[in-house]
Amino acid sequence: MFDSFPRGTLERMNRPTYHADFRRVYESGIRYLNKLERGQNFKERGFASWEAFTTGEWDRALSLIQEKRDVYARQFRNAARLGILERRLRVVDFPVTPYVQWELFVLRLRVELGDNIRVLDAREISGIEKDRPVPEVVILGDVAMYEVQYDDDGNAAGANRSTDRALILETSADFDTLYERGDDFHDFFDREIAPLAPPAVAR
Repeated sequence: MFDSFPRGTLERMNRPTYHADFRRVYESGIRYLNKLERGQNFKERGFASWEAFTTGEWDRALSLIQEKRDVYARQFRNAARLGILERRLRVVDFPVTPYVQWELFVLRLRVELGDNIRVLDAREISGIEKDRPVPEVVILGDVAMYEVQYDDDGNAAGANRSTDRALILETSADFDTLYERGDDFHDFFDREIAPLAPPAVAR
């Protein structure tokens, strides 16, 4: 699975270039967006909820997630207007990292507003990941695919882009296979996240 991905020809893009290219392709008539999220620790500077989470203010962090409600709702209305089906698969390691514990509360709001998110226990794909983890990838129809890049500290740092249609379709088919294996978001959240105590965050 994802066998051809490491051998694909990818164009490096810095963060502003990636965002501009993403917006252009997103509005070009594609019919789906698939996102596979694998990393377990990211930085989301500027997101008030994340900032509160990093200082150990758990209850405040959860309440501040609601500030994103209107932003997310607009995103989903725009996707519907453009006729784009968006799906996300969130792979989760165990024990759950503090970041992922916080992020799944954010994703719960997105699901409430209509996002199509499933969650996959990383232990279920240990055989697939013997040589390398599954890619951190965003796929826009059969037009463009981005391997999202982060620096060593977890900050977003652009993406590697491919327009190889065969590679995009193969990667998307592998995404479909894993997406079907994933848990319903609410089932996973209620079973694995809701019972957890507030995370201890290293400052």
